[in-house]
Amino acid sequence: MNKRILAVLLVLVVTASGCINTHRIEDTRVSMNTDVTITVMHPVVSEADRAIGCAFAEVYKIEHLMSCTEEGSEVTRLNDNGSLRNASSDLRYVVTKSVGYSELTNGSFDITVLPVINLWKERMRAGSPPTGGEINETLELVNYENITIGGGSISFGQGSMGITLGGIAKGYAIDRAIEVLEEHHIEHALVNAGGDIRAMGYKTEDEPWNVALRNPKNRTEHITVLNLHDMSVATSGNYERYFSEEARASHIIDPKTGYATDELLSATIIAENATDADALATAVFVLGEADGIKLVERLDRVEGLIITHDRRILRSSGLGEFEDRGMS
Repeated sequence: MNKRILAVLLVLVVTASGCINTHRIEDTRVSMNTDVTITVMHPVVSEADRAIGCAFAEVYKIEHLMSCTEEGSEVTRLNDNGSLRNASSDLRYVVTKSVGYSELTNGSFDITVLPVINLWKERMRAGSPPTGGEINETLELVNYENITIGGGSISFGQGSMGITLGGIAKGYAIDRAIEVLEEHHIEHALVNAGGDIRAMGYKTEDEPWNVALRNPKNRTEHITVLNLHDMSVATSGNYERYFSEEARASHIIDPKTGYATDELLSATIIAENATDADALATAVFVLGEADGIKLVERLDRVEGLIITHDRRILRSSGLGEFEDRGMS
């Protein structure tokens, strides 16, 4: 899970519950290369603690299945062998969703971009960026249409391919954590994995969860505050992590060109679940200003906020539904 979704952009604005006999129980642990915080509003602390523990166990399970760097993970075995028999239902679901987003974005979201990412990492560690010829040669391995899913198996149609789920798996882990909390009869909770967030129910009896979207160029300021009730938010951007500090190459590569995307500073997406928000934030960041907003406007129950490199802020037509004007 190499992609880190701008934890610095999103910060929770949480107040004590106003509900009688309701407690705020919170735990933070490290998973998927970031801090994961689960917050639950519940009248019985012991029940909330058990639910949170089970939710974290699910997050760890997803990380172990879907890491492209952990030895023995399902994704690592798939990448090493070019096929994986009896793949877990979790992995088959996420890969299928990923292919769907590739089709939706005409390849701007493509999990088979891993060989190009690895090329950039290797060359930057050696002290210089890859050549255009090296990039073009490696791009021949990038094609989501060469993924086959069926009969419980996943396979590649071309040798030396590889997938990374860094643009979607964190969101899926959040969704699974929420589902586990629901199974334990939790009705009000928030899961935050390094800036990917899903809110369930309310922070207090009738008050939604508040998430402040910080100014990426001035962390003491925020651009807006989002009110979330049974919704998710995720942000992708390129100014926080780099393969090489000298080259300042973005960690988000355009699967079509093989180069880092540089049109936007960040893309924030609100969607009903974190899997969709995570994938769409990456896709919109790659698509850029015009095509990114067009995509958001086409989708139901999806809103977005884009910050360009010249610091213009673009909002989708329905974003105001989620903004707290009194706090922004």
